[in-house]
Amino acid sequence: MKRICVFCGSSGGGDPVYVDAATALGKLLAERGIGLVYGGASVGLMGAVADGALAAGGEVIGVIPEHLKRVEIAHAGLSELVVTADMHERKAKMAEYADAFLALPGGAGTLEELAEVWTWAQLGLHGKPIGLLDVRGYYRPFQEFIDHMVTEKFLRPEHRDLVFVDEDPASLLDAFAKYEAPTTAKWQ
Repeated sequence: MKRICVFCGSSGGGDPVYVDAATALGKLLAERGIGLVYGGASVGLMGAVADGALAAGGEVIGVIPEHLKRVEIAHAGLSELVVTADMHERKAKMAEYADAFLALPGGAGTLEELAEVWTWAQLGLHGKPIGLLDVRGYYRPFQEFIDHMVTEKFLRPEHRDLVFVDEDPASLLDAFAKYEAPTTAKWQ
């Protein structure tokens, strides 16, 4: 696994544990020789994960759309900063660079990015692992909603299982290393 795309907030959240977890994840990726692909900002969890990876000598590729370059304050110290025309191009470029996807806590943008790559996996458009780093139980309510989708038969159990969830980033990376994409199509 050469690079992991990390989706996360441009905010630091309400508890310093979120920033600490982002920094630690960046450091862990660098220590394992895994490059980081992320949204390109210098603020919030985005800045923390990038700074953690950079401080540990890791490769960090930021991908930011032109209209967010100033608002999210593009990170100036990255290995590479890719500026895109819009959000659609940003997500496509991040997916192109990445061998896996991992979501830290974040807001609507993080959820939207996660949902898109999960949908792509469900449709068989990629076979890359997806994970949620469940810092302080942040994703517990989301997991309950996903289970509700399965109960109501809007989502198959095997498609729920496309998303790994763990509070330990090392465990997620270990699961990613062993991942084999399922062969069951959405419509079977």
